[in-house]
Amino acid sequence: MATVPLLSDEQAPKESRAVFDAIREARGTDYINNFWRALAHDPALLSATWGRLQQVMAPGALDPLVKELVYLAVSTANGCAYCVHSHTAAARAKGMTDQQHAELLAVIAMASQTNALATALGVPVDGRFQAEAG
Repeated sequence: MATVPLLSDEQAPKESRAVFDAIREARGTDYINNFWRALAHDPALLSATWGRLQQVMAPGALDPLVKELVYLAVSTANGCAYCVHSHTAAARAKGMTDQQHAELLAVIAMASQTNALATALGVPVDGRFQAEAG
């Protein structure tokens, strides 16, 4: 259950409706998902988040599918069910196969286990793994 009402287009402030229109145009859809509708209460936050997402998730040195896989891994680690579902759908739309999804989940599970072990044991970082300042 949301902690704020999800605003319809009619309920959203005009500045938020403008961002909704930008999302629709960028994604080629009439659908505005619940995340954006929750953020619509704060038009400045909605606009800033949408703008930053566009920058970060745009094609660059990392392939768009790789970016979605990273987003999915972080969302899993952070326990964000909404983001896990949203970015699983986005990754599938960008070509993620069932085998890639299974391998990603295995990597997430392995990293979670070894992170917990290294943290619990207080393992110091090897000198050769540390970046040199300069």
